[in-house]
Amino acid sequence: MQIIPPAGSILHTDQQTYGIDLVSLEEFEADLPKNLYKIWNRMSSGSYFPPAVRRVDIPKDDGRTRPLGIPTVGDRVAQTVVKLVLKPQIDPIFHPNSYGYRPGKSAIDAVQQLAC
Repeated sequence: MQIIPPAGSILHTDQQTYGIDLVSLEEFEADLPKNLYKIWNRMSSGSYFPPAVRRVDIPKDDGRTRPLGIPTVGDRVAQTVVKLVLKPQIDPIFHPNSYGYRPGKSAIDAVQQLAC
């Protein structure tokens, strides 16, 4: 459970976003030990299932909208923990020419690599 509190501190943002449970970051932090324990308990037992995301339609410049899914604060903590644990283990096994969703690499880099 030592890795979870730093994950919670990563979630601070300037914008107030609520997941489907309508629990704010401040409300989550008001009972932080209990909320973190529930996440840790479910993740460590293999019984964690992410809750549904809240759909918000974001306006685009052309007048249309695009859907955006907003996870709950608890799920954002769980996702951050998984990333913090798995990233150091998985990054070394990626092929150097793997560009999909890789930090510091883009589709433009992939095209430039092919052009060389």
